[in-house]
Order: sequence, then structure tokens, then C-alpha cells
Amino acid sequence: MSIEFDGKVTIVTGAGGGLGREHALEFARRGARVVVNDLGGDVDGSGGSSETANAVVAEIEALGGEAIANGSSVTDDSGVAALVEQALSRFGRIDILVNNAGILRDKTLHKMEIEDFEAVMNVHVMGTLKPTKAVWPVMREQGYGRVVVTTSSSGLYGNFGQSNYGAAKLAVVGLMNTLKLEGEKHNIRCNAVAPVAYTRMTSELFPPEAEALARPELVTPAVIYLASDSAPTGVILCAGAGVFAKAEIVESPGVYLGDDASAEDIARKWASISDMAGGKAFFMGGEQTGKFFEMVSGG
Repeated sequence: MSIEFDGKVTIVTGAGGGLGREHALEFARRGARVVVNDLGGDVDGSGGSSETANAVVAEIEALGGEAIANGSSVTDDSGVAALVEQALSRFGRIDILVNNAGILRDKTLHKMEIEDFEAVMNVHVMGTLKPTKAVWPVMREQGYGRVVVTTSSSGLYGNFGQSNYGAAKLAVVGLMNTLKLEGEKHNIRCNAVAPVAYTRMTSELFPPEAEALARPELVTPAVIYLASDSAPTGVILCAGAGVFAKAEIVESPGVYLGDDASAEDIARKWASISDMAGGKAFFMGGEQTGKFFEMVSGG
């Protein structure tokens, strides 16, 4: 099976370098017309320049592809509206959105300013929501859309000094989990990629030898698959260094302790309650509610 994007239009945010650049180039190689969005700021979100986005557009054009640059901030309402309008004016449709833009402001919570927490949440959460919200009506009208959000092991499992980043990266999983349901009848599929990659953002977190192993382009196949016609929906796909794995939020079968259960009962039964044998990943919250009611009724 060959995955191609002929006739399709892809927006990649944060595509001026690192992961986003690799995603944009590969979409172009596979026939997509690409909107290369990048504010051109520093790792902490400061500054801005259109040079990086223009450079990636030039690379795509050198490959024989078609692309345009956009320098809007993904957190700015008018900028996001301009991004979507630019894509529609030039290409007439939007099929795929890859939410890749991000910043880091790492500190332990004890040393972190609230401003640092808010800035990271704003770029990763609102900077994912706003472009997605803006393209959603277009995709609904077309009866087709693919949305990829970018999560992280920091959000899924935690990482020292990244409370802001971890909170933001799990928040986009929550967004994805609802959008997979709301988009289903409109053929809009929404998934998450969790990259392991040596980039400008992560270079201080990884040992030097990781640069050769965890090259950004080794994450891109996961994004291409999640944006394809045959993509699943509601999946967290971890990718890096040639390794691919699916992550899930799994719930143990649980134990019914009765409507008079106490904290002491939980402590006494903790081994059984926390036994993950037979655990299940639910597709939607109502399934968990149904399980609880079934256990109460003795089903």
C-alpha cells in the first residue's frame, strides 16, 4: 500500500525546523500542497522571523512541490484566521492539519513563574485548539479531514522540570479524545503523535549521541500514517529512532466495594483494585460509566 496525498492540502504548524520541517517536506514528496507555518521564534517563544518558513518553502519547491509560507502565531486569533484564509485562497481546501508548534520553559515547579506555565500552556494547548477550531468547519463541509496533535512522553508519563510542558501535552490528548468522537460522522479523524527526537527544543535534554539515533525524520512516518486516508482515529502513536508503539490510557477491571465503602476498605483491597490484569482502554467516557453501573448491578 502506497500512501500519497495528491490533490490534498496540508498545514503544518511550527514547520520552520526540526520535526515540522521534516513533516512538511515528506508531505510534499508525497504530492501534498503544503502551508508551512512558523513564527520563527526562539525555543522559549520569544522573537519571530519568517525566514525559516520561507527556507522550507524553497526546499519544497526545489523538490518540485508546491508550498506557501505563513508566519502567524498559532495563539493569535487573527493570525490563525489569516493562516486558514491564506490556505483556502491559494489552494481552495484544507485536508490535513498537523499541530506541531511548541516551546519549552523548563524549570522545577518550585522555581517556575506562573508566566512560564501559562506561556507553555498557551502555545501547546490553545495553539493546538485554535488552528483546529479554524479548520474544523472546512473539514466538516468537505466531509474529510485529518488532524494530528503532538503529545509527549512528558505528558503521558511525566518528566522532571516539565510540569508546564507535561500538563500541556496531556491536555492535547484530552482534546484529541473528544474530537475523534465529534469528527467521526464527518470523516474527520484525529490522532496524536508522541515523538522521540533530537531537535533544537530537546538538544539540552538528550545526550549528544542521541542526535544520530533520534533524527527528526524518523518520527515523520508516524505523522504520515496518521494523516492518511486509512488512518485510525483516537490513537496515540509513539515514534522515534525507528521504533513505533501505541500508547493507551488503561483502566483496571476494578472492584465493587458497595455504597458504604470507606477509605479503609480501599486500602484493604488496594492490591485487587490496582491489578491491571484484564485492564481495558475505553474509546469514550461513557463506556467507563457503563462498566461501573454494570458492576453495581452485578452484571
